[in-house]
Amino acid sequence: MPRESGRKLIAQNKRARHDYHIEDTYEAGLVLMGTEVKSLRAGRASLADGFAQVKDDEVWLMNVHIPEYHMGTWTNHAARRPRKLLLHRKEIGKIIAKTKESGLTLVPLALYFKDGRAKIEIGIARGKKTWDKRHDLAEKQATREMARALRYRNR
Repeated sequence: MPRESGRKLIAQNKRARHDYHIEDTYEAGLVLMGTEVKSLRAGRASLADGFAQVKDDEVWLMNVHIPEYHMGTWTNHAARRPRKLLLHRKEIGKIIAKTKESGLTLVPLALYFKDGRAKIEIGIARGKKTWDKRHDLAEKQATREMARALRYRNR
């Protein structure tokens, strides 16, 4: 029986959904050191510059910042070290096939605890053009204005 139940969000990459079209998402486990887990439990992490890549039929999370545990000793971890992702073989095969297409990349979307275990949501993404970003912002703003108008009309 896990100590915790449910999902506790640690970090989210909001910029990824703005900069990329997310085509598919996967949930993966992380291979972490003890001090990394303690640092994550304190709610400290950044996915801003992170990405994932496939090396030797394994998926690795690169450039994600998990700061050193402030109560750690000489056993502390490096903040931006590569971390192995735990996925099923079939999922890795699908990821390899899709990332071989030009223009597709793996980006981390969210880092969270699920039933006491650290998980990361990664997405297969295609970069947006500048006009796509402007179109999405205009669409979002129009939706907000419609909701606001309906809310005030019903008063």
